[in-house]
Amino acid sequence: MSTVQIPNLIAGEEAVGDGFERYNPADPAELVAVAPASGAEAVDAAVTAAAEAQPGWAALPAPARGAILLDAAEILRGHHEEAARDLVREEGKTLTEARGEVRRAIDVLRFFGSEGWRIGGQVLPSSLPDTMVHTRREPVGVVGLITPWNFPIAIPAWKLAPALIGGNTVVLKPAELTPLSARHLTEALVQAGLPAGVLNVVHGSGAVVGEALVRDPRVAAVSFTGSTQVGMRIERAVQERRGRVQVEMGGKNALVVLDDADVEQAARIAAAGGFGLTGQACTASSRVICTPGVHDDFVAALAKEAARYRPGNGLADGTLMGPVVSEQQLATITAAIDQATAEGATVAAGGEAPKGLMLAPTVLSGLSQENTAAREEIFGPVVAVLSAADLDDAINLVNDSRYGLAAGICTRSLAAAQRFAAAVRVGVVKVNRPTTGLDLNVPFGGVGDSSSNTFREQGAVAVDFYTWSKSVYLGWEG
Repeated sequence: MSTVQIPNLIAGEEAVGDGFERYNPADPAELVAVAPASGAEAVDAAVTAAAEAQPGWAALPAPARGAILLDAAEILRGHHEEAARDLVREEGKTLTEARGEVRRAIDVLRFFGSEGWRIGGQVLPSSLPDTMVHTRREPVGVVGLITPWNFPIAIPAWKLAPALIGGNTVVLKPAELTPLSARHLTEALVQAGLPAGVLNVVHGSGAVVGEALVRDPRVAAVSFTGSTQVGMRIERAVQERRGRVQVEMGGKNALVVLDDADVEQAARIAAAGGFGLTGQACTASSRVICTPGVHDDFVAALAKEAARYRPGNGLADGTLMGPVVSEQQLATITAAIDQATAEGATVAAGGEAPKGLMLAPTVLSGLSQENTAAREEIFGPVVAVLSAADLDDAINLVNDSRYGLAAGICTRSLAAAQRFAAAVRVGVVKVNRPTTGLDLNVPFGGVGDSSSNTFREQGAVAVDFYTWSKSVYLGWEG
């Protein structure tokens, strides 16, 4: 397969450049894409173009903006298989997972394209005679989007689409590791007729491009998905200049398995949530909390499931788990495993990387709640299994975390499920389902160090971050 030269897109013009070379994590000899290592001057030009294009884009009726998103969805659908295979080549996930992600991007464009017919305000009663009150949704202006490598087409889509339908113009900084997937999305939008300057794409490092975007006072709002450390720094920087900010960050998501659960089913759910997507998802099940009656049987069942997720090339038939995304990420994960065992954990399955970036799915058992592997995000196919005395103890362990993104429970008891859902401090609760996997029409976000916890992403409420409300009083003479 040929290497793709990925350009910046500024004011409708493309400009290629060297700087970042992306190799296939399953085949390090294959150079997949080359993208520019842009500087702050490219960000300045992109923001200028976005600012100039924004009034005209906002003046376009929302249904007309939506029509472009709908057309872009159809264009991307026509390239579905190509985009999915390119996603596998640059990010590493399996072809089945990549197909699902591209499908999600298509559906997101359709969803928000249709919102063009619904976005608007309300008509409200007034206490004054001969007066009508209505509200308007106004775009915030230019928005900066900083997206991660683990969902390189879906996350840009679910940020871009609500921003555009709300009448904003955009400067997008994709992750350095995954420029090709972002290219498929932005090409579809351009081919659908998006006017020049409405969408601008600048490739480069977070330290240069991301920093310039966050600091630019013309950027009214910044939406970021990535690590907690970086997200908190971005949140402070944008707030200092009184910009609007949305950050979705890490998680240490727990799955509780009660004594009444089907152990084999619970192990399948934990494996799907912990090893699927190579564990490289913010909602991954990175810790499982078992009550005494099922703990030992569950560890054995999960170890058996781990053997099924033997890592391989995501394009090969039958592969259930792809490689880790990069050497740096592999080093981080293996260091976390070593630290966990040094602190008393036992490796019940996996733990080794026999070839390249192919890390075997890992099950850790015998952990205390104070073990680093039980408290800090690892972002890889590693699941730590802990013990709890009962449901109340399990809930306390779930909540004993600085994160609050997702949590799940496996149980046959409706009462236990309802108690759990009410008591855990997380943004997403799953019952008898993996913690990964989200419906696009449902609000998504976390609490604690997982999120700024201001505006939710996805669903119709996602537009709220990209718009502000204006109240209009219309009076007339009697």
